[in-house]
Amino acid sequence: MAVQHALNGLNDSPTVLVEGILRSGQSVSFEGNVVILGDVNPGAQVTAGGNVVVMGVLRGTVHAGAAGNEQAVIVAFRLRPTQLRIANYIARSPDGEVFNPNQPEIARVRDGIVVIEAFPPSGERQGKK
Repeated sequence: MAVQHALNGLNDSPTVLVEGILRSGQSVSFEGNVVILGDVNPGAQVTAGGNVVVMGVLRGTVHAGAAGNEQAVIVAFRLRPTQLRIANYIARSPDGEVFNPNQPEIARVRDGIVVIEAFPPSGERQGKK
């Protein structure tokens, strides 16, 4: 899937930029896209009608596509969420499993489940399509 398609609507929808770390108890809610320049700590919550992009470590709870948009995505430098939601789909981190990728990741709905993949996909890192 092309990087442009993965972030579909990011340029077309209103977007709020949050600078800094979201700490436990803090929340951000916006009808469009949310871009966070910092980490989302455990106990923090982000809700967006569109996509969510975290330029840091995502350890809190994030709900993208909150109005039912199944095409919404969640992108982060490191995905370690307490819980992810995309539209009406919910996922959480597996118990006891430690996976430490060295690249950003994207969560999206595919075939009725939330999947997490490297971002951008390997063929697109070298400018291939």
